[in-house]
Amino acid sequence: MTNTVGKAIRKWGWLFALPTFAAFCIGFIVPFIFGIYLSFMDFTTVTDATPVGLANYKEALSDPEFWRALGTTVLFTIVTTIIINVIGFAIAYMLTKAIKGSTLFRSVFFMPNLIGGIILGYVWQLLLNGVLSKWGASLTFSEKYGFWGLVILVSWQQIGYMMIIYIAGLQAVPSDIIEAAQVDGATGPQRLFQVILPMMMPTITVCTFLTVTNGFKLYDQNLALTNGAPSNKSELVALNIFRTFYGRVGYEGVGQAKAVVFFLIVAAVALIQNKLTTSKEVEV
Repeated sequence: MTNTVGKAIRKWGWLFALPTFAAFCIGFIVPFIFGIYLSFMDFTTVTDATPVGLANYKEALSDPEFWRALGTTVLFTIVTTIIINVIGFAIAYMLTKAIKGSTLFRSVFFMPNLIGGIILGYVWQLLLNGVLSKWGASLTFSEKYGFWGLVILVSWQQIGYMMIIYIAGLQAVPSDIIEAAQVDGATGPQRLFQVILPMMMPTITVCTFLTVTNGFKLYDQNLALTNGAPSNKSELVALNIFRTFYGRVGYEGVGQAKAVVFFLIVAAVALIQNKLTTSKEVEV
């Protein structure tokens, strides 16, 4: 019976995968390839594109605002990756203990992830501006306020999501290994840093990858919270690309070139991060 089912899956499995594969090609592969093509064109619509060679890339790479936005994005990603993963793991570690009401706490911490980024941006804009107004300031008063406001917003939203993943990882750690370490006299911190964390590296790899990529591609919260103000100094790369593409007539090709460069940077960073964390994983 098992062999018959296996043969049927091998014979007809592609048929069931075909709709998903077709949707992936139509929704991602084709637009991606077409986007690379347009990055070498001067266009206002896709029907009037004319080749310009590497001119769009030269214009994109010589734009100081693009590099400033990239620097802000890198710093933002580093800060949020550390905060989200450290706090998310700490909460997960506490909630895997025998704490009364831990299920309720998990739901409460996870709920911010269910709210859309645009809505969160406007809500936190009201909250943070209400606090800053006591000192005669606002999120748009300085790029520092906008930056740290964005860090608070994104960390608050994503900590609960990473917490759920860390809880699953902690529950997958073999209890007999922890018990053996305890019998050998290992203290709580020793069990955490020398037993649990090494066993958690696959989960840490996933969470770090998600937070790094989310940090780099963040757009909606940035748009709603500060819209890049003041003077576009608090904008991240995704918002800079959008503003170039839609906010400057004749710069559509430059915006597309920025998007391609940004994709290459994010892909390289994600691959390096994944390689570094995967190399620290241990086998059970």
